[in-house]
Amino acid sequence: MQTDSLKTSRNRCSPKSYAIAVSLSGIFGFIGVQHFYLGRHIEGMVDLWLTVAWVYCFFIGGQLWLGLLALALDLGHSLVVTIMLLTGSFRDSEGRIVCYPGQELR
Repeated sequence: MQTDSLKTSRNRCSPKSYAIAVSLSGIFGFIGVQHFYLGRHIEGMVDLWLTVAWVYCFFIGGQLWLGLLALALDLGHSLVVTIMLLTGSFRDSEGRIVCYPGQELR
């Protein structure tokens, strides 16, 4: 019975705004702002940490290769999250899909 309740809650649309989530991801995705907006704080902290790491490596630490690795991971993750948001397959912290306008859930 609990699995039925879990399935129904997972198939509902998130109350969070699709337009805001996509905009935050497209503009500030490398910092992780969209994750904080959607309640996914651990992912937001990881994105923020990666941003701090590559900025530190480039401008203070002088470790270019480590900075490039952190930058590639940060931008790659941001791209994947943005694509998942655009296609309506990204979930908020409650497991609900951030639905695009008109999206029907099965």
